[in-house]
Parts: sequence; C-alpha cells; structure tokens
Amino acid sequence: MTLDRSRRRLVQLSIAALSTLAAGAAVGAGGVPVARATGSVRDFDFFLGRWNVRHRRLGRRLVRDDTWETFDGTTTCQSLLDGAVNLNESIAHRASGTTRGMGLRAFDAATGTWRDWYFSAADPTSLGVPSVGRFAHGVGTFLSDETYEGRPVKVRGIFTPIAPGEAQWEQAFSPDGGASWETNWVMRYSRVG
Repeated sequence: MTLDRSRRRLVQLSIAALSTLAAGAAVGAGGVPVARATGSVRDFDFFLGRWNVRHRRLGRRLVRDDTWETFDGTTTCQSLLDGAVNLNESIAHRASGTTRGMGLRAFDAATGTWRDWYFSAADPTSLGVPSVGRFAHGVGTFLSDETYEGRPVKVRGIFTPIAPGEAQWEQAFSPDGGASWETNWVMRYSRVG
C-alpha cells in the first residue's frame, strides 16, 4: 500500500469515527436527550502545533518490570471542524526502528467529553476502542477497557499542559478494575512551532 493510499485510508476511518460520534451526540441511552455538559472544543488548543517528544516506555508491562526505554520523536497536531476534532501525526525513533502513528480526538458537545483513538502505521485500518474523557482543572483524563496479552485491563491516559511550550501525556494500565495503576509510557512534549 502506498503512503498516499495509507493516508487516504486513515482519513476515511477518521470520517467514519466522526460519523459514529455525531450520530450519538444529541441523545443518550434509549434516545433520552443529554444535557450539555462542561467541556470545550478549545480543551486541546494547548496541543496544537509542532513538538519534539521525549518518550519513556516501560520495557514489559504488568510484570513488575522497572526497565525503561527512552527515545525521541516528533508530533504535529492540527485542529479541524472548528475545534471539534484534532489529529496529530507522530514519528518515534526507537532502537528497533522508526514508528509512525496518528492520534484522533473528537469532542462530543452533548456530554462534554472527548473520544481519543490511536492508529498505528503498522496497522492503519484498525480503528480500535476509543478512550473517553474530559478535562478538569487543566488535566485531561481518558479511560478505556481493553485487552492486553489476553487479559482485560483498564487503560488510563492523562494529558497535562505543563507550561507554555511544554506538555505531557502518560499511559497507565490497571489489571484490577482501577484499584491500582502501572504507568507504562510517558511522553514529554517541547514545542518547536
């Protein structure tokens, strides 16, 4: 598959995800209208632009490993649909090779929440389960229920604007329904444009 076809497929999947979101944005379960919640299409404005990224990734997850891999990368984030959507393309330079991915986030104005999907260039046709969350006091917390190595886990992502020109994202897994968390990936962003 050529790069242009891969990007076209990512855009198609993005549109499909947005269509799914839009279809359920005005009503809740059973068709009951949902009151507008707090949250804003401006929540991710701090993340727009170009960034250098310093990654810190746990070697093995959920086995009490304390070996971390560090590597550098870049990401570029842009806003679409008047702020209701943003996407970022990321490149990471690991010892095992360069990887690419895309984050897609969409705002549900009816619930005041965001949905956050990740696409890997290694499998760009898999939409996957979105994390759902919102910002409170400048910190965005996103949760999803997923499977890791055959076992159910809760996944938590936290976005934090640290200072002008600096931000952080971190991911943690919980194998016990949220009673305990293991952080397994931290990305520290420094703005370059």
